[in-house]
Amino acid sequence: MDSLSQNSSAVKFYSGENIPLELHKVRIVQKLHLVPIERRLEALYEGGFNTFQLNTTDVFLDMLTDSGTNAMSDNQLSAMMVADDAYAGSQSFIRLQKAVDDVLGKKYLLPVHQGRAAEHILGVAYVKKGSMVPMNYHFTTALAHITECGGQIAELLYPEAYKIDSDHPFKGNMNIEALEECIQKYGKENIPYIRMEASTNLIGGQPFSVQNMRDVRAIADKYGIRLVLDASLLGENAYLVTQREDEFKGKSMAEVILTFTGMADIIYFSARKLSSSRGGGICTNDIKVYKELEALVPLFEGFLTYGGISIREVEAMAVGLYETLDETMISQSPSFIKYLVEEAKKLGIPMITPPGVLGAHVDAMSFCSHIPQTEYPAGALAAAFFLISGVRGMERGSVSNQRDENGNETYADMELLRLAVPRRVFTLSQVKYVIDRLKWLYDNREMIGGLKFYYEPPVLRFFMGKLEPTSDWPQKLVAKFRADFGDSL
Repeated sequence: MDSLSQNSSAVKFYSGENIPLELHKVRIVQKLHLVPIERRLEALYEGGFNTFQLNTTDVFLDMLTDSGTNAMSDNQLSAMMVADDAYAGSQSFIRLQKAVDDVLGKKYLLPVHQGRAAEHILGVAYVKKGSMVPMNYHFTTALAHITECGGQIAELLYPEAYKIDSDHPFKGNMNIEALEECIQKYGKENIPYIRMEASTNLIGGQPFSVQNMRDVRAIADKYGIRLVLDASLLGENAYLVTQREDEFKGKSMAEVILTFTGMADIIYFSARKLSSSRGGGICTNDIKVYKELEALVPLFEGFLTYGGISIREVEAMAVGLYETLDETMISQSPSFIKYLVEEAKKLGIPMITPPGVLGAHVDAMSFCSHIPQTEYPAGALAAAFFLISGVRGMERGSVSNQRDENGNETYADMELLRLAVPRRVFTLSQVKYVIDRLKWLYDNREMIGGLKFYYEPPVLRFFMGKLEPTSDWPQKLVAKFRADFGDSL
């Protein structure tokens, strides 16, 4: 039996057309707004050219993130109606604990209100001044919590990870040789844990292989260092393993996920991603780890049976974890991302390849090669794309970085416009609209100008910061849009 016949989410069309097929039906809908471009321009100025600051009444397709925006299933919604909202001893928590054991293979669970709360607790418990945390790549909040506790990070990727256009199946792999060098340089006593992120958010949602994690595990064992897995996008990472890693082609999602989680000493996750609900968790099979972290949950989050999460969401999380094992559910987002990336590439638009998870990533450095990095090309592209389409993407570049300890700007390795594709949210016609407007903007890319900060918070500036254009380029883009599209929205 070949890999295609084993892949339950693959459907061939008699016409030969290669498009993803939705293996779900829509039963509840939410109205969208596509406002005129003139209103979109006003909204950008009101929001400081930061797509995080836009009001959803001005947004047509919200591709900012997949965090908390994945569509929930009918089974998740129905489970929320039978929640046991007892403060202590809740049966809802017992059901979640069982789901974590069944799906992730970890029997000790500490619930937290979301993924960054888990990062905070791990930082407080293990990171101190002088600590070094090796990882395959940083996530914004993971970096912030580690540095807030006095630590530093070492990003250990192979050179292939930084290539925009590549066919390497696992660009999220940790550089094993660099990992060993890092440990020898800083000393194992100064490394509280090694962190693996499934999948690497800031370099295009790129996965790592099972074999790579095995190699990392071997190094961790050699030096007696804990291995921490950020499992927020573990489902999609596991799905791509079934497509790309020969050993696991045709294997079940459950088998691949348990193979990954079995190698981790500590797992943490954002349920907003992993289980299409809210909340998060830290889990382990090590009672010593559990006891080290246990007291921090009531201190910072809530009691051990809810951790700051609504009990209804606890029920939805439990069901969502089991649904992570459903390949037809997990494969939907990667298949739409693949379609978007490949169709955009055919039109000459520079995209991160191979297609990853979470979203399609546009290479802003190439798209806006005329904008210097000092003027935030990815932020400018995100603003320009919203302006001409009503589609809200996210800047993943230097705006998402943070300044160094001396206040100097640090420039990102990549300048990306991320167009998130949450699970089971968008239709194929909407994705085609995204491609159409992206092509128009690419053909008119020289009109896009730069941005500069006029309000910059000291931490996680990409959330609250406000910028302004360096010229009147937005008005010129509006005029060109009207010339080409007339009265069209």
